[in-house]
Amino acid sequence: MPEPSTPTLAQAAASRLRITEIFHSLQGEADTVGWPTVFVRLTGCPLRCHYCDTEYAFHGGEWMDLDAILAGVEQYGAQYVTVTGGEPLAQKACRPLLTQLCDAGYRVSLETSGALDIDRIDPRVVKVVDLKTPGSGEVGRNRYCVLEHMSPADQLKFVLCDRADYEWARDKLTEYDIPAICQVLFSPAWGQLEPRELADWILADRLPVRFQVQLHKLLWGDVPGR
Repeated sequence: MPEPSTPTLAQAAASRLRITEIFHSLQGEADTVGWPTVFVRLTGCPLRCHYCDTEYAFHGGEWMDLDAILAGVEQYGAQYVTVTGGEPLAQKACRPLLTQLCDAGYRVSLETSGALDIDRIDPRVVKVVDLKTPGSGEVGRNRYCVLEHMSPADQLKFVLCDRADYEWARDKLTEYDIPAICQVLFSPAWGQLEPRELADWILADRLPVRFQVQLHKLLWGDVPGR
């Protein structure tokens, strides 16, 4: 009788993910804000944004296979699932996870940085892409080709630290005609830009963008697992 084969490292990487946390909360951003949502936070990120609020996801975590992750999501009985990070697409098995979540009947969104390719993602997944501003310190990592893989159901987010970030983002809207491609979200960086100030700028310039604040931080503060 032949010995069972041992999975190679590549096979193992394609069937499991390092997970920082799976938790249940209210969606705090994007166009499903306020809906009870299960968040699957993947470990690891190649970026180091100055305002990052999930640095605890850079390292550590627990290896889980896809079935275990699906079971972790199912226990909460929610309709919405968001796969986030870290940078979730930095792990090879992220795409299979997204497809399996869709197959299970969830409404799935993916939060990603715009620094990695977003092709070959299940078309049922809503992509929320965080295009990095100069204030993030990672503007050089942006891959503008991601816009070729976005649709009207997807969302492009700008987290703005100051007036210079706002003007940079405003120029990008025109340069790439982004409102014709997908929804656009303008969000003030927590603790760095007054929300009311950003709202006034958007109205003054009559920009076709959606203003948002992070609802979960208003409710519970800047704490993990919320």
